[in-house]
Amino acid sequence: MRIDKTRARQAFSRAAATYDQAAVLQREIGQRLLARLDYVKLQPKRVLDIGCGTGQQTADLLQRYPQAQVIGLDFALPMVQRTQQRGRWWRHPQGICADLEQLPLAAQSIDLIVSSAALQWCDDPQVAFMEMQRVLRPGGLVMFTTFGPDTLCELRQAWAQIDTQPHVHAFLDMHEYGDALVRARFADPVLDCETLTLTYPRVRDLLAELKTLGATNADPQRNRGLTGRAHLAALSQAYAAYQQPDGTFPATYEVVYGHAWAVDQTAATAVSGETRVSVEAVRAAM
Repeated sequence: MRIDKTRARQAFSRAAATYDQAAVLQREIGQRLLARLDYVKLQPKRVLDIGCGTGQQTADLLQRYPQAQVIGLDFALPMVQRTQQRGRWWRHPQGICADLEQLPLAAQSIDLIVSSAALQWCDDPQVAFMEMQRVLRPGGLVMFTTFGPDTLCELRQAWAQIDTQPHVHAFLDMHEYGDALVRARFADPVLDCETLTLTYPRVRDLLAELKTLGATNADPQRNRGLTGRAHLAALSQAYAAYQQPDGTFPATYEVVYGHAWAVDQTAATAVSGETRVSVEAVRAAM
């Protein structure tokens, strides 16, 4: 999966000022992700929020772990700048503007990585997970959400009736993320998913919200011209097949949740393409 990261970065940079007012789903997913930390016996000294956006989740991590150093990382500088304004006057998150596939952090320097709705913006999740494995200390945890292939299925299918251009982001399957975690030599990966549906009075309200969030099409093969009125009218007509009895239009989101533990890589060996981790290393991560 290839991403036009320049376009994605520019879109999220422009959306920094409007993101919070539209990020209802993103806030809900982030809260559900953080709730899972209630069941984890971990007292991290350094926490990294990858894809921090405007820092709402980063601020929650700052409050959850008052003794920890909390860092927000995003590839859009205006998002990072907003994150750094979170917290109280005596304690703010630190900010780093960087790509999640090239983390500018020292090896084994992080205890906990949290990443919500960010992995879909990387070219190769295995590369991202390998970077996370590198910067996590043995026994460290990565916990994330992302979106699966049923996300925005109505919008994708409606566009497919109009032309063959890619209009909707190509989301990976949950099992592909699981495989990438294993290849990156994480221990005990656990993944699950759920479906959430938002509804809109008009199709153009959905499109406007995606633009407000910065979640625009970053496929390098996309049509780079402007979408004309005729195309938008055709889209609304095609989308009418999904209109609900109450007159609203649904947008489905397949939310993938995952977590895994970092192990001491000196205790992990690869044999014939398989990764073998010692029992002692796994126990140390639990």
